[in-house]
Amino acid sequence: MAPVYTFAIPMRTRFRGITVREGVLFQGPAGWGEFSPFWDYGPTECAPWLAAAREAADLGWPAPVRDRVPVNVTVPAVGPERAMAVVRASGGCRTAKVKVAEPGQPEGADLERVEAVRAALGPDGQIRVDANGAWDVDTAVRLIRLLDRVGLEYVEQPCRTVEELAEVRRRVDVPIAADESIRRAEDPLRVARLAAADIAVLKVQPLGGVRACLELAERSGLPVVVSSALETSVGLAAGVALAAALPELPFACGLATTQLLRGDLVPDPFVPVDGALRVRRPEPTAHLLAAAAADHETAGRWRARMGAVDSEADWRGTGGTE
Repeated sequence: MAPVYTFAIPMRTRFRGITVREGVLFQGPAGWGEFSPFWDYGPTECAPWLAAAREAADLGWPAPVRDRVPVNVTVPAVGPERAMAVVRASGGCRTAKVKVAEPGQPEGADLERVEAVRAALGPDGQIRVDANGAWDVDTAVRLIRLLDRVGLEYVEQPCRTVEELAEVRRRVDVPIAADESIRRAEDPLRVARLAAADIAVLKVQPLGGVRACLELAERSGLPVVVSSALETSVGLAAGVALAAALPELPFACGLATTQLLRGDLVPDPFVPVDGALRVRRPEPTAHLLAAAAADHETAGRWRARMGAVDSEADWRGTGGTE
């Protein structure tokens, strides 16, 4: 394998329980690939992330059918004033994805945040909320009805299991989107079979690459929202490539997440202009790789992690490092 560059980039706001985003980059004949699974993923779950990075580096991606991808702004679990500021600084995004159900926060904080986002977007903007599977069915039904006072486009992963999603979907009028129930499932098509969601949220790294996501989208028959796994612009390029290659793209995508990081690895990061990203493939520079380089201990942990993922892939017959 080509040399691995380990990065560690501070985040602007604590997100998904982390304050520093870490991962590795490596280069192949087709370009750069990013491998950046979160630390709660074991070797088996990390294997698709490595497959996606290798696809990016070794094969490249299918041809695009569009040159711009509409995106949403992501609003972390912050106070209402900060939420409004995030929306107003989003580069013209007319759709906002608002994090709710943050541990330790009262339910009223979610409503205040969503109301603030509605005020910032105005009546014509779209609001979607993401609970990351934190609610039980009854709580989800109650809070979805409460939050829908501002008008919701959809609710992403209100509950943990596919069966719970299906029950919530039967009891509310707001469309349901599935994320974790697809990307962390042994059978990602079960969501479609059980009519548990109206929308599939697809993330390239956790699902094994752009081509794997295109196949999954076709087989599920659900409309797709492409979302990031909080990558740098190098990793986001794969999500942009997926969104650009889908036959239909009815929703804004969750790919404007570089704004959550305090730095990047490319001189021209993905930043929304008029609420969209231009389809392209930015490349890292030696200067920025050096500026974001992780310390020796962190780099060692990532090398060991990649070795463990390779060993798991070899044992399962899915291929390892050549």
